[in-house]
Amino acid sequence: MHATFSYPKYSFVPSEEQRTGSVRRHPVVVIGAGPVGLTAALDFARKGVPVVVLDAEDTVSVGSRAVCYAKRALEVWDRLGVGQRMIDKGVVWKIGKVFNGDRMVYQFDLLPEPDHKIPAFINLQQYYLEDFLVTQARKSGLIDLRWLSRVISARQEADHVVLQVETPDGVHAVEADWVIACDGAKSSVRKMLGLDFQGEVFKDRFLIADVVMKADFPAERWFWFDPPFHRKQSALLHMQPDNVWRLDFQLGWDADPEEEKKPERVIPRVQAMLGADTPFELEWVSVYTFQCRRLERFRHGRILFAGDSAHQVSPFGARGANSGVPDADNLVWKLALVLEGKAPESLLDSYSDERVAAAKENILNSTRSTDFITPKSEMSRVFRDAVLELAVDQPFARSLVNSGRLSTPTTYTDSPLNTPDADAFAGRMVPGAPATDAPVERDGQPGWLMEALDGRFIVLYAAAGDDMGGPVPAQVAEALDGLAAGPLPLAWHAVTDRRRGIAGELVDCAGRLRERYDLTPGCVYLIRPDQHIAARWRRFDAAALSAALDRATGR
Repeated sequence: MHATFSYPKYSFVPSEEQRTGSVRRHPVVVIGAGPVGLTAALDFARKGVPVVVLDAEDTVSVGSRAVCYAKRALEVWDRLGVGQRMIDKGVVWKIGKVFNGDRMVYQFDLLPEPDHKIPAFINLQQYYLEDFLVTQARKSGLIDLRWLSRVISARQEADHVVLQVETPDGVHAVEADWVIACDGAKSSVRKMLGLDFQGEVFKDRFLIADVVMKADFPAERWFWFDPPFHRKQSALLHMQPDNVWRLDFQLGWDADPEEEKKPERVIPRVQAMLGADTPFELEWVSVYTFQCRRLERFRHGRILFAGDSAHQVSPFGARGANSGVPDADNLVWKLALVLEGKAPESLLDSYSDERVAAAKENILNSTRSTDFITPKSEMSRVFRDAVLELAVDQPFARSLVNSGRLSTPTTYTDSPLNTPDADAFAGRMVPGAPATDAPVERDGQPGWLMEALDGRFIVLYAAAGDDMGGPVPAQVAEALDGLAAGPLPLAWHAVTDRRRGIAGELVDCAGRLRERYDLTPGCVYLIRPDQHIAARWRRFDAAALSAALDRATGR
């Protein structure tokens, strides 16, 4: 098979513990150096927390695997200093087209509104993404990456976890105050704890074929129901970097996975799709089964589960890594506060509460996609086909078409960390919602709101006066400065309509901040370190803000 990527080989270097036969207690050990584990490690390092990452392999993921990354995950990686590199290498896209047979049913735009720094989606092979994350991690003096280090047992004590780790030099013990299991769908840590997934395995199989070819397809997501080249099944086409294309073919439950991966079975399917005269080379082939499953809880004592070790969904909708990265984003700031003694351990229960809710939402969407793509009864198929026919001319029917609802971030509507609204607001920025971006000017330079939401608690104050442009009242500035000088990581910004010379001001240069957050003079927003809204008010109230901070940190 053709290879477009030179896989790095990471050397095994015995740790000091193993060399000396000593046992050292680490604040955090992350198991698994995939996208979720590396994201967590980078975020810990950014917050000044040293972290050990253990991985059983000595290279990045083999094969393209996950390729589709959504805006929210990219915003997290951008905050960690690696997002732009991914965007520059990836294929940026936002248009999807749905076909029934050889006729287009409709197309959709995943980011129709202007003025966002980060695109709706990029396509990028997982091996590139992991390589970028490893490179970024190696720049940190706080991340200890240990390759060829397989965890073979995990024992919880009252105040720490003891891991037995197998390496080329033998087995040794590693202790951690906290362990984050990011070791994938076949998580060995999950098995060690005797934990089972709950959910459903769907009786259908799909073939993934990544092929290298030169083609004039646009950078869009194309999905077919009953295509002429693969009758009574479905198919998907996506562009990746390096002239690699992701092709998916529905196979049915009776297909033999090992047989279907053989080139003599794959090549005719690809030729039927692309045309017999289109030259191509196979890069990577896999067969997968739809699975929509999760752990009941993501926290088990001092071991916390994130990513595929905690939940699995079908690939259509790009909800795997795009839900795993927000797991890490949600967990790290909370655990960092607990480690620093600034929040109670019970705050970690909110990680499980919020991300289990997100997993339920993802599984619901993924299950609905699966049921539409692979009808389980003749009546379901008749309904599906009727919807596809109607959707060509009837916009109302398009909302019923489900070729894989693409990943969107979860709003933590029922989170115990939210402070409910006491005032009326319009728009989507409700407590629990992920913050949306807007162009701003900072210190006379163009920038973005998401860049100001830098991993601390952030207070936005809409400066009062002539159409939001007046000075910040002295008592407001004094109270906010006091919070910023306190124990919690917090900063505040005045939002103005033009430059006023206020320290840390964000100039709403295009009016998008006012529009998207329904800002009026004197408005206050409290935004969490993971860029979700914690609280908002129409008028500044120091006591209410302090109480909301206590609530958002479990205090």
